[in-house]
Amino acid sequence: MEEKFSKYEIARILGARALQLAMDAPVLLKIDPEKLEEINYDVLKIAEMEFESEVLPITVKRPFPEKAEERIKKISKKEMEEMKKKGAEAQIQEVKREEAEDRKIAEKEVEEEKEIMEEGEIMALARPEDEEEKEGMPEEGV
Repeated sequence: MEEKFSKYEIARILGARALQLAMDAPVLLKIDPEKLEEINYDVLKIAEMEFESEVLPITVKRPFPEKAEERIKKISKKEMEEMKKKGAEAQIQEVKREEAEDRKIAEKEVEEEKEIMEEGEIMALARPEDEEEKEGMPEEGV
């Protein structure tokens, strides 16, 4: 006979049903009062009896891995070399594109430096007259 549930599933089912019974769920089997006293109203044993008689309305969902829909085809050596060539060409194009961007950035920096040189110094030079006034003033923090 093929086993319907794994031992882990059985444990989970019995535990869940015992919890339901402990919380005053109705018993699904007709059990004699003498039998109940014999098992001392043990909810786990009642759940076991219900499970063995197959009256529990509990189902088990088993997750299975998804199957791949597409098959992977074998690639020949010729196709592999073509793919490598295409990949190398794409890398070369990417490097050229990056070099062109770097050249543009460098050209902009050179232009900015020329503009700064043409406009003059960034900071104004201190005039000697301004320096003399400061010498005559009392120093701060002394």
